[in-house]
Amino acid sequence: METINGTDYRSTEKSAKNRQNRRYIGEISVKHRKIGEKSRYFLPVQPAQLCFSAWLKNRGFRKSKMVERIQGKDFINEVGILSQINHRHVIQLLGCCLETRVPLLVYELINNGTLSDHIHDENKASAIMWETRLRIAIQTAEALYYLHSVASSPIVHRDVKSTNILLDEEYNAKMCDFGASRLVPLDQNQLSTAVQGTPGYLDPESLQTYRVTEKSDVYSFGVVLVELLTGKKALFFDRPKEQRILTMFFLFALKDDSLFQVLEDCIVNNGNHMQILKVAQLAKRCLSIKGEDRPTMKEVLLELEMIRMIGENAEQNPEENTYLLGESYAHYHLGGGESSIATHSMASSFLLPVSDAR
Repeated sequence: METINGTDYRSTEKSAKNRQNRRYIGEISVKHRKIGEKSRYFLPVQPAQLCFSAWLKNRGFRKSKMVERIQGKDFINEVGILSQINHRHVIQLLGCCLETRVPLLVYELINNGTLSDHIHDENKASAIMWETRLRIAIQTAEALYYLHSVASSPIVHRDVKSTNILLDEEYNAKMCDFGASRLVPLDQNQLSTAVQGTPGYLDPESLQTYRVTEKSDVYSFGVVLVELLTGKKALFFDRPKEQRILTMFFLFALKDDSLFQVLEDCIVNNGNHMQILKVAQLAKRCLSIKGEDRPTMKEVLLELEMIRMIGENAEQNPEENTYLLGESYAHYHLGGGESSIATHSMASSFLLPVSDAR
């Protein structure tokens, strides 16, 4: 059984206040559980009846609130999941304190807000240029690939969204909020479970089948890619009717050959258009209605890495990069037919053959 390092409240408070790399970001209430009198101990990760916690904006901790009893499982589930994860782009659980009425979970400090805070704030969005957005996408893909294929047991996050991607001061990504995550048994490739997640990011296939797979995370990641490209929220009811659901708005723009008209201005003006186009095509594949038509996160990661490499070499070998990107780039800039955007993917031409790693 995995264990979490525990400490007394004063030590936790002092550590959180005096060290720049730590701060509270979690609080829970424990019922029907006796806590030992020792001021320092190890807490085994095991089920308990807990009260779920909600994020307290602009603070380093969560403020506890009472909700339905079933949601209490989410928090202990997050502890269990995070105790098994060690990845540079997943937030690190440092320890816990159970001496307070509302016990605390202590994580590493990530104090630059969420991806959503930056790309949806007009005053901040222009500060995240295309190269940084692509790097954030790659780092998030690395984390999801790790969860799906490298962790001891495959993990489906189930709530991938821009508000669950934290950014440090150098705009490096950290996945967080594993309350809805689930371990997938090695002898299975899907879970039958109640649909859980955030409207605008939910896998439409899961809504029909009540089955969650790793491809459900791929769909949600596709929505995040579209947010990075457009700077728009997944759902925004103040928009005209045809623009309220971001994925539909984006896919229509691709079909209508008007992609660059819906992208964020700072991306169009300063980004590499060849890279942008290929990321848009990748997002389209991630948003396929059928899970079997979506790439795996391994394929997504490889394609994003190749797109970044092409961008790095663009100035030195422009003709070679145009050739690698193929007809679809010329289509967008020279007015070709719709089919190249709808059906062609760069992945088939340059992805290396790799096997699933588990």
